[in-house]
Amino acid sequence: MVEALGRCGIQLKRQAEHEPGGMQKAAASKEMNQPMSEIYISTDVESDGPIPGPHSMLSFGSAAYTADKQLLSTFSANLHTLPGAEAHPDTAAWWKTQPEAWAACRTDLQDPAHAMKNYVGWLKGLPARPVFVAYPAGFDFLFVYWYLMRFAGESPFSHSALDVKTFAMAMLGLDYRDSTKRAMPRRWFDKLPHTHVALDDAIEQGALFCNMLAENRAAARREKP
Repeated sequence: MVEALGRCGIQLKRQAEHEPGGMQKAAASKEMNQPMSEIYISTDVESDGPIPGPHSMLSFGSAAYTADKQLLSTFSANLHTLPGAEAHPDTAAWWKTQPEAWAACRTDLQDPAHAMKNYVGWLKGLPARPVFVAYPAGFDFLFVYWYLMRFAGESPFSHSALDVKTFAMAMLGLDYRDSTKRAMPRRWFDKLPHTHVALDDAIEQGALFCNMLAENRAAARREKP
């Protein structure tokens, strides 16, 4: 399954608008069958609490990027809540301030087992090994890994989860808690929306990561003797 659900077409169109030729480049790369060692799966989770089990993952979106920022495919799903789980009061209060994002994540709900098995199939259908990417990975990977193991019995990521904030810490030379988006240079950010709709945010943060990766690798090449 290589199509995102719900807002996929809109997001891919937006990416193409902000990156002229981006989708065409992705298709050309696939046609040339260029070998890739890994694909970066930028992922965003929307939940109703801080941990899975007592609380639920409401929605998640993943955007599969190559290292050179080609958006190959997306996947997203809105999920039914877990039996017996409840929303955390603080998270429930925050959701009341985000009515549009709340409405977006409560439409076209899927059974978690169905969604996670389809997600595994999508990940395995990509042309290289997946690496989970998130900001912060400590939150998003917690939910995705738990749901994968609980409902699909496996994680195609294994434990390969890359934290964008840690990457920023290394690149900026700052303490971890100071390595926030506010501290990052504007050149790392594309003009993409951050809406608290999972797929929107996954695409936006994936582009951020790819821009950081390109700059980091360019600096490494310059430093080689």
